[in-house]
Amino acid sequence: MVRFLKSVFFLCFILGVLLGAQLFVYFSIVDFFSLTRVADRRLLYEFTAFIPMSFIAASVLGKMKENVFTRHFYLVSGIFLGIGANMFLAAFFARIVLWVAGHTVGTAVDAPAMLAGMFFFFSLLFSAYGIWNAFHPITKRIKVVLPGLPEAWKGKRIVQLSDIHLGYIYQSGFMRRIVRQVNALHADMVVITGDLFDGMDGNLDDAVDSLNEIRVPYGVFFVNGNHETYFGLEKSFDFLKKTTVRILRDEVVHVGGLSMLGIGYPEQGEKKDVVGIARALKPSWKGTPTILLYHAPAHVRDFQELGIHLQLSGHTHKGQIFPFNLITKIVHKGHDYGLYRHGDYTLYTTSGIGTWGPSMRLGNRPEIVEITLR
Repeated sequence: MVRFLKSVFFLCFILGVLLGAQLFVYFSIVDFFSLTRVADRRLLYEFTAFIPMSFIAASVLGKMKENVFTRHFYLVSGIFLGIGANMFLAAFFARIVLWVAGHTVGTAVDAPAMLAGMFFFFSLLFSAYGIWNAFHPITKRIKVVLPGLPEAWKGKRIVQLSDIHLGYIYQSGFMRRIVRQVNALHADMVVITGDLFDGMDGNLDDAVDSLNEIRVPYGVFFVNGNHETYFGLEKSFDFLKKTTVRILRDEVVHVGGLSMLGIGYPEQGEKKDVVGIARALKPSWKGTPTILLYHAPAHVRDFQELGIHLQLSGHTHKGQIFPFNLITKIVHKGHDYGLYRHGDYTLYTTSGIGTWGPSMRLGNRPEIVEITLR
């Protein structure tokens, strides 16, 4: 019951924020373009209110029933949500420019509608780029020094995939393209650091089967993220058991002198002692170069003190859409994206590959990470 009430509260909070943002857009457009006709205002109000309401409705319907309608409704409503977010920024910055012009230059802008129209036009251009960007991941190449790395591993490469979010939006065609990009790198190992699944069913059998086409000599390893817990943890594992992917469930495996420590993200409502699990498993990896796979860039200081050499995480999407990257940077204490080194400890947080909510990325690139070990 408590879990249900928390979910309802969270949903209401998100809905309130989205409606507030769209009301800001509504009143800004009314002011900028001097809309006086009741019919025009009503049409604009219904459209701006539809944007957040449609995404909430699509999310609920998608959980209840998977079909062609719910899949496309979820896709379109998510795109509208992203466009709405960019229109909010456009309205916000247009108001700032108009205010600055009126208070510093000493004169009001003669044509606020033209200025606002330019901002809204560019917000649509940015939205179009963001949609394209969300489906075209780049390859990010980094080098990491691991203390005590066996000679046989020096120069070898690990590919990190994260936050693919297979479901209604990202399906088998996209996954096959990712696999082709991975195979073109001729890496030695692949790790998937959570949120392979989005939480919606979609056509997952073909998408997951594509993982069997990954060609690496040391195998593919997986730890779950938070979205696997929404989708159903055992359901996620059942899909992966049909593949050659090795699921790490709070355990250590040794691969040619490397220790791979995989800890799953806590289930909803679970009070999981993640650091305690790593500490309990330390006898299994102590004295060897150790790579930790954990979905979120959390417990950084604790893992560093434990003697972990490399932590690979995702989860943040680097905010996915500007300016949410500023929020993820604060929440994750500066570890929301990129390389962080301290002594023998290294953390890499990837921006991930897929998206959640709006099928849009602005202010970051989706990425496949190639890690060369030194």
